[in-house]
Amino acid sequence: MEIMKLLPTGKDYLWGGTRLREEYGKKINLDPLAETWECSVHPEGLSVVANGRYVGKTLAEVLHKHPEFLGSKVDNSKKLPILVKFIDAKKDLSVQVHPDDEYAREHEYQNGKTEMWYVVDADDDASLIYGFAHTVTAELLRDAVAEGTLDKRLQKIKVHKGDLYYVPAGTVHGIGAGTLVAEIQESSNVTYRVYDYGRVDKNGNKRELHFDKAVEVMNMGVAPDVGQKPKLVHYYPGCSREILCRCKYFETERIQVKQGFSFSVMETSFQVLLCLSGDGGVEVEHRRPTRFSKGDCLFIPAGIGRCHVIGEAELLKIRC
Repeated sequence: MEIMKLLPTGKDYLWGGTRLREEYGKKINLDPLAETWECSVHPEGLSVVANGRYVGKTLAEVLHKHPEFLGSKVDNSKKLPILVKFIDAKKDLSVQVHPDDEYAREHEYQNGKTEMWYVVDADDDASLIYGFAHTVTAELLRDAVAEGTLDKRLQKIKVHKGDLYYVPAGTVHGIGAGTLVAEIQESSNVTYRVYDYGRVDKNGNKRELHFDKAVEVMNMGVAPDVGQKPKLVHYYPGCSREILCRCKYFETERIQVKQGFSFSVMETSFQVLLCLSGDGGVEVEHRRPTRFSKGDCLFIPAGIGRCHVIGEAELLKIRC
């Protein structure tokens, strides 16, 4: 049992930029490079192990052979229930919505998609779409999409570096231009586009919309207040830690390492470390440290025991 450094799959969606390659060292020959799926067993974007005894194998292959690495909470399914990615939105993403588990499994044979966004960086004028500004109906939305007036119905929010947004399935949303996001989500790739600004792909074709399915799954009420609340930060010698999100699918913690910190990976759940800045290493007793730097993602098998992080870095730590 060992810590696995992962190599991501990239996506060249038309709204993407170049920051993931230029600033985060992603050696993926796509232009634009919109997303990198850092920790994924989803068949549309498999992560590959970059070190150790499993080098060259997909994470899906490793976990299929060793479901115990997932932990007792999830090993019955033999599949990693989450997907961790970076998103570089040079342009606005489409206005979209994701279904819940029940609908997605019945109609798409996948999980639904509840997600969270941690804003790694944002331009001064960056914003995002989160739900509706007022209650709507399917008929009103259909007319607004046809007339190009959907903008008036949506809740727009200015975003800043360090912001956090929890986006449950059914919430209409869209990441805005100039935003770099770390996204933690259910392992799913089901997206229903409601509106795409009339854009065309590299072949000159408009991207498909999924309006009828979207209105079946979306929450049409007024969006909740998602203003940033003060976060409870715990300070320790060598680091600070704060819980960003805790839901039925995952828990995400932000850790600012100044010198070092220790944590235990029990038999109940795997853990994932995503490095947002800086560099360092993770030590496990009687093993060489696994090094990481800005942009790296590490999968830590359940039951590996006590881990100690050294270095100076900003990390997201994810577990089920």
